[in-house]
Amino acid sequence: MSNQTIALVTGANKGIGYEIAAGLGALGWSVGVGARDDDKREAAVEKLRAGGVDAFGVPLDVTDDESVAAAAGLLTKNGLDVLVNNAGITGGMPQEPTLVDPATIRTVVETNVIGVVRVTNAMLPLLRRSDAPRIVNMSSTVGSLTMQSANTDATGPISAAYAPSKSFLNAVTIQYAKELAGTNILINAGCPGFVATDLNGFRGYRTPTQGAQIAIHLATLPDDGPTGGYYDDNGPIAW
Repeated sequence: MSNQTIALVTGANKGIGYEIAAGLGALGWSVGVGARDDDKREAAVEKLRAGGVDAFGVPLDVTDDESVAAAAGLLTKNGLDVLVNNAGITGGMPQEPTLVDPATIRTVVETNVIGVVRVTNAMLPLLRRSDAPRIVNMSSTVGSLTMQSANTDATGPISAAYAPSKSFLNAVTIQYAKELAGTNILINAGCPGFVATDLNGFRGYRTPTQGAQIAIHLATLPDDGPTGGYYDDNGPIAW
């Protein structure tokens, strides 16, 4: 086991995930760049290293059992302290409930929810060996049923795949927190805000660096920090 804090960020080859990796690396951590595209992953690692980050590539497709198991095996030697489940997809449009293809819902849930469960469960044996294990699930305000039912501006367009997948992820996060209660593992859901990334055609008004801040905050919580919560930069979000 290394004395250096080690993190894995899924979907870290670009956007918010890349900036999370950069931010954690700036703390002196060793950061695994999880991504399924070999070229993009290695390009991200090279860029991070050029910026002084102790980065390493982790081939990882969150929808594939063998890929996730191999990633866990890669991390076994040095261990793992922090997991940031950032990889996600929107599924494209249309997503009105009467128009969405059921296959789209299935694909989005496979990545955004089941992928998180798959990766988390594979990494938990390593996290349990850490002195200060943290799990951060990157959610969204669109996952807030309170905001959705109030029809607030923060919930975006009608979405029967992406938004419900984040509500599902929030619910799963709570269940993990309940199961892991009494351990030193803290698990929380974080919302980056409306960030300009390729997921939304770069329509967001926040930068990826700003969007990464909530993940960095939740990844560095003190031992008496919260677990089973849902936060953005302003504090708790109504479920």
